[in-house]
Amino acid sequence: MKTNLVPYLAPALLAMALASSAAAQYGSYPPPPQYGVRSYAPPPQAFEEFERRGYLDGVQGAQRDFQNHRIWNVNNRDEFRSPRVPFQVRHEYREGFERGYYATVRRYEGFRGR
Repeated sequence: MKTNLVPYLAPALLAMALASSAAAQYGSYPPPPQYGVRSYAPPPQAFEEFERRGYLDGVQGAQRDFQNHRIWNVNNRDEFRSPRVPFQVRHEYREGFERGYYATVRRYEGFRGR
């Protein structure tokens, strides 16, 4: 029993041709950022311990917001509003968190053509 594959392959070939012509006309999108890969700059060496920890937590918070398609806003992160650090270093932690968060936002926004 022979089956004719032409009726099944024709729509697929047409779709591929249309997709390639659209990519040629409008350009292709850059690759998305790789998750799990350290794709950000490490915290500056001048940061103290809790500021460095805040920076790294800010990077992770921005990555989660990106993955969940949330609006970029550091104030929406629980880790920023109520950090689990001693009260004396809360300010340093928040400064580091905000810098790490928005450094990651700028990096991801670069992938969107801005």
